[in-house]
Amino acid sequence: MEGKDRYLMVDIRQTAMGGDLKDFLDVVDRIYAGDPHYVRPLDMDIRDRLNPKKNPFFGHADGTVFTAYRNGKCVGRVTAQIDREHLDRHKDDTGFFGFLDTIDDAEVAKALLARAEAWLRQRGMKRVRGPMSLSINEEIGCLVEGFDDPPTLLNPHHRRYQAGLIEQAGYAKEKDVFGWKYQIGDINARVRKAADEIAALPEVTARQLQKKDIDRDVPLILEIFNEAWADNWGSVPMTRKEGEKLAADLKLFLMPELTCLVLVDGEPAAVAIALPNINELIGDMHGKLFPLGLPKLLYRLKVQGAKSGRLLILGIRKKVRLQRKYAALSLFLYAKMNEGGRRAGMGWGELGWTLEDNSAVNAGIKMMGAKKYKVYRVFSKDLGA
Repeated sequence: MEGKDRYLMVDIRQTAMGGDLKDFLDVVDRIYAGDPHYVRPLDMDIRDRLNPKKNPFFGHADGTVFTAYRNGKCVGRVTAQIDREHLDRHKDDTGFFGFLDTIDDAEVAKALLARAEAWLRQRGMKRVRGPMSLSINEEIGCLVEGFDDPPTLLNPHHRRYQAGLIEQAGYAKEKDVFGWKYQIGDINARVRKAADEIAALPEVTARQLQKKDIDRDVPLILEIFNEAWADNWGSVPMTRKEGEKLAADLKLFLMPELTCLVLVDGEPAAVAIALPNINELIGDMHGKLFPLGLPKLLYRLKVQGAKSGRLLILGIRKKVRLQRKYAALSLFLYAKMNEGGRRAGMGWGELGWTLEDNSAVNAGIKMMGAKKYKVYRVFSKDLGA
């Protein structure tokens, strides 16, 4: 069902999740025209993520889509969503907006966000946070630093003006998260010594993840992920069905050399998963995987490969992390990722995102020699009565 209202000479249209998303998808071509660094995500992926029949996120969430028009032309988009897993854990009456992209027009941004706020307010939310597309376990934040580098897989990209338009709509910074650029190569002696000490512990074993076994291993990954991130700002556990979807997605692009599962005394203790940065390979597809995009992508992955990767998951269970003898376990994982990236012929990788105030994690990444090169900002606003 679609609705329409007018706000400051901007037409806002509402579309149900899973509805006709053509304008929602295509508007980025107007917004990012002339931006040499923008990479349009694959339409099929976005459609599936915004379809309650295909995305298990909607097993514990509700949402809707808004598009903005001036003179009949689509000029912006946003989603509004409520995550019951978040509400159950944090009890903060907070809803979210995501997928925000607009032309450089304060009225358009205000109109879209006002409509998203109204939708959330009608459902009892007292605060709104974003951008999150759709949750904290996916892309988060509005890019505020690092505009001159293309986005890596599953990371956002924005125009320089976008954050300012969000602020003009009454939002303030809540949290920054960092993206780190790491040049794959020889690791320093301090990291090598720490990684070797972990490897020498008799109770510690490590293995790669394999596509044929991923259905078996995903429950172990979820066990580690949900415990490792439990105390982090805004964390939301991943459900079993979301884990099954993760397994299906990993089968497409998983490279075993870019993974590491660590067990301590036979129990899952830590995991790291990186994926090839397919954004390198899809820039000329303009979001279209069919009819020629899929064979082109598969050919490029097989023949030329990606020259960079993105670390999606790196987590250590709390009961292991708090034991002094395993303090260097994160460096062990970073060293494994470095070795795997080198074997895969990659030159660099993005590590993150990481929270700006997670000093321990950020210190470990700096110790590896990575440089902060992108900052993504999460905003929030009280909804009032």
